[in-house]
Amino acid sequence: MANPQTIHEELLVLRCQVGDSRAFEELVARWQPRLWRYARQLTGDHDLAWDAIQNTWMAIISAIEKLEDPARFRPWAYRIISHKCADCGRRQKRDHSLSAKHAERMTQSLNHADIQDKTDWVHHALSQLPHNARALLTLRYLEDFSIVEMAEILEIPQGTVKSRLWDARNRLKNVLERQLK
Repeated sequence: MANPQTIHEELLVLRCQVGDSRAFEELVARWQPRLWRYARQLTGDHDLAWDAIQNTWMAIISAIEKLEDPARFRPWAYRIISHKCADCGRRQKRDHSLSAKHAERMTQSLNHADIQDKTDWVHHALSQLPHNARALLTLRYLEDFSIVEMAEILEIPQGTVKSRLWDARNRLKNVLERQLK
């Protein structure tokens, strides 16, 4: 049996699909913090995350009526924001190429005294990973998606999710070990 919150969110989606602006406002209020946290993790940048969020909501507004199953809103919204974050990242690289030398200096200047707790330490390590690895680890461990849902969001086979997740965990482990040295 679905929990009442899930049922309420599905009803919100149905109301949005018929043009109920108050339902859309409530949907945004419920989902904005989760989607922003995910976007922030993927982009590693406050402003890029907000750009991705704005682009995501524009895409959701224009396509929500085509969503056939309101219960699939969660993975659908995460798939959209995943794409929008990748778009923002490509745009940033094209517009503002950060030199490898500058990035290296920033990483070297960070020491363990600068990191307030283990969570900050792990988030910093995540930020050192490629976009795809960050997305996988964030979806699995911070957003609590299943392998099946991750495959749907990322539009890749479940076996690919498993192997890439294994690789991403190893990459994170290596980054953490390097930071300890």
